[in-house]
Amino acid sequence: MTRISYQLYCSRNFPPLGNTLKMLAETGFKEVEGFGGLFDDLDGLKAGLDATGLKMTSSHFGLDMVEGDPAKTIAIAKDLGIEKVVVPFLMPGDRPTDAAGWAAFGARLANAGKPLQDAGLVFGWHNHDFEFVATETGELPQDLIAAASDDLALELDLGWVARAGLDPVAWIQKYAGRITAAHIKDIAPAGENADEDGWADVGHGTQDWAAIHSALQATGVDHYVIEHDNPKDHARFASRSLASIQKF
Repeated sequence: MTRISYQLYCSRNFPPLGNTLKMLAETGFKEVEGFGGLFDDLDGLKAGLDATGLKMTSSHFGLDMVEGDPAKTIAIAKDLGIEKVVVPFLMPGDRPTDAAGWAAFGARLANAGKPLQDAGLVFGWHNHDFEFVATETGELPQDLIAAASDDLALELDLGWVARAGLDPVAWIQKYAGRITAAHIKDIAPAGENADEDGWADVGHGTQDWAAIHSALQATGVDHYVIEHDNPKDHARFASRSLASIQKF
């Protein structure tokens, strides 16, 4: 049974959170994925989840929190019932500039995750497209990060893989067994949805979902997280995307 979740970052521009959670529950979602900004009001977040019956089974956490205060990270995860902690991003100024730097970052990431893994949590990295820009050696940052530790899980964002000009199916197959969840994200046809940063509702863009879904299922990925970085209407995005995934 494939678990279908919703990354709450999609709805950051549509407050309040309580209304978003109610909308998602009414649309048919059972799970959501969190992000760091939500932890400023843990009581409110817990109340909203409890009121709607939604489960936050995974969440993005900034590396600064994971690395700087693993005990707090673990406490938040346990309090909310989060099973998977994923570091989602590096600001441009913090990104390594060569292969050795990316390898070192991978080792740093793996080391930061050890206390969380020891606490029974899954720990992983979520890609954008900058990890697919070749270094001076021809190696890709994504590969260098993954090579640092076999214990580092991957949350593969299929939208960003495609935006990088690569084949999502090939990357699903490449990292079979390492992918703890997939971000299910669609891309609008060229020149369309400029006011939504070129993203599309799942099933209404250019991604080959039949092939992608088949590859995910063949490699045992059973956790799908839908995402759109900038929807004009998050309720439209949520309902249309859920309907598309249910037809996969």
